[in-house]
Amino acid sequence: MRATLLSAIAFAAMAAPAAAEQGDFLVRLRGIYVAPQDDSGPVLPAVPTGSVTVDDAIVPELDFTYFFTNNIAAELILATSPHDVAGAGALSALGEIADSMVLPPTLTFQYHFLPDAKFRPYVGAGVNWTIFYDEDAKSSLETALGGPTGVSMDDSFGWAVQAGADFDISERVFLNIDVKYIDIDTTATLTTGAAVNTVEVNIDPIIVGVGLGMRF
Repeated sequence: MRATLLSAIAFAAMAAPAAAEQGDFLVRLRGIYVAPQDDSGPVLPAVPTGSVTVDDAIVPELDFTYFFTNNIAAELILATSPHDVAGAGALSALGEIADSMVLPPTLTFQYHFLPDAKFRPYVGAGVNWTIFYDEDAKSSLETALGGPTGVSMDDSFGWAVQAGADFDISERVFLNIDVKYIDIDTTATLTTGAAVNTVEVNIDPIIVGVGLGMRF
């Protein structure tokens, strides 16, 4: 009888949900698909009928979540992604014209609806700061603008929203799915000798992630 009772307790412990509660710290590693919903203005003043588009990317993402209460948590999202920029409109024949790395650290505050369940959906909203680095012009753009061209992109401050859910695998490990929308707007400056052109770009990506998490 004692052995049976101990076995039942051990089974219950293994079957217990990885329920998140006040003071818990979660770490997730996701693979994310970054799909810009981009909208570009003209390239001014040189190509008023030309614009740009931003390509998708697939990269890893790491995030850290802390629970202030059983339902309320804050999540810091860290990832960096490479993006190619292609010409559109009058520049469409040029193909890829530039590329840049994008680092968009994002802090969201979340509400977790079912903290004690095996399936735990949540929603979140917060702020984003996007840093662009390693910007580079391609030869096609330099040929169109008449010489070597430097590219710089302004940092962006915006808002972010998300929705997702955690699914228990074991007492501490869980599967996560997550969808985010981030407001990212920038102005790209193209400097060719003494000539300066600018183009405003709303990148505004939808980010879909799937990964694993662990509760501490």
